[in-house]
Amino acid sequence: MTGSFGFLDCFSGISGDKFLGALVGAGLEPALLRERLAALDVPGWELRAETVLSSGISGTRVTVDVEPGQRSRDWRTIREIIERSSLEAAVRESALAAFAALAEAEAAVHGCAVEDVHFHEVGAVDSIVDIVGAAVGLAELGITELWSTPVRLGSGTVMTSHGELPVPAPATARLLHGIPVYAGEIPGELTTPTGAALLRAFVSRYAPMPPMRVSAEGWGAGTLKLALPNLLRLSVGERETGGDVEEVVVLETCIDHESAEIISATIDLLLEEGALDAWSEPVRMKKGRLGTEVTVLAGTGDTERLSELLMRHTGTLGVRRTPTWRQIAPRRLTTATTSLGPVRVKVQGEGADLRVRPESDDVVAVARATGLPLGQVMRRLTEEAREALRSEE
Repeated sequence: MTGSFGFLDCFSGISGDKFLGALVGAGLEPALLRERLAALDVPGWELRAETVLSSGISGTRVTVDVEPGQRSRDWRTIREIIERSSLEAAVRESALAAFAALAEAEAAVHGCAVEDVHFHEVGAVDSIVDIVGAAVGLAELGITELWSTPVRLGSGTVMTSHGELPVPAPATARLLHGIPVYAGEIPGELTTPTGAALLRAFVSRYAPMPPMRVSAEGWGAGTLKLALPNLLRLSVGERETGGDVEEVVVLETCIDHESAEIISATIDLLLEEGALDAWSEPVRMKKGRLGTEVTVLAGTGDTERLSELLMRHTGTLGVRRTPTWRQIAPRRLTTATTSLGPVRVKVQGEGADLRVRPESDDVVAVARATGLPLGQVMRRLTEEAREALRSEE
């Protein structure tokens, strides 16, 4: 199968083996993966894929069995192995990008030159297979764009070749700079340095799952026993990219200490400042107090500014944010000629399905100028604008 869009659900973090398991679960054939990885010309390993249960959910566990005596490798050696392989150029480049990010993070953490970085936990054959295998799998599944949820890290400490370190490990934390993360309440290392490097190399955006048509799904299983499924979910398919779907953020707050006039004026200010929509409704708050819930629909680039405006003008103690998507009905704004003068109208559909709605400000202006009732003006402008637009079709 092929797909162009992939979405990772990192509710239980991410590691190299979970990423490979998710790819295999989504349709990557293990035999094909082994064939492609043989191009590395690195002996001493075997790859197994099996179905396991994690908290009652079926997933794919990919294990790399390595012969005893394998040594750690420095970045220079790993780069040479990948560069001299017969892998496709695009696969080589993406695998090198992941390892380069890892080398730079390790060098910064340990205070040495990038070329001199020795990979211990992530330098053995199994981690080379994990990273290169991820690049192979994405290419074989045809995934050209990969998004992810915020990433769960875990908490506590983890034992490494450098001793006991906090979670996330220093190199992991550095690789995740700029990426939305959270610890969660589960102890353990849920996101590993290899997993963080894969995110850095392959994920282009962190957001809720967009509207998409899913054609395959894979669950990659980790080895730790957790209080939640230790799985990484990969959804593969086609993203709805039409102009009628866009990402937005819903801002919400409840207020019980401000007058209706202030709340109404704040909503007007929010709309003037670029809110896509804003409204209020009565709610019953704690201790039986009556209050008002204010909801604002904001573009992703306006979230901070509109949240600050909402807090500044109402004095509310906080604003909830919910990223989501909205589908917009196709429409256009035009001006129609009527017996009461030109009027701006919103237009949807065409022919027998043509729907017309005059701008409310224009309706009020005409009613004031003519002395006619608002309802009568609305009906008359709607009918005449519809006829005028139909005659233009």
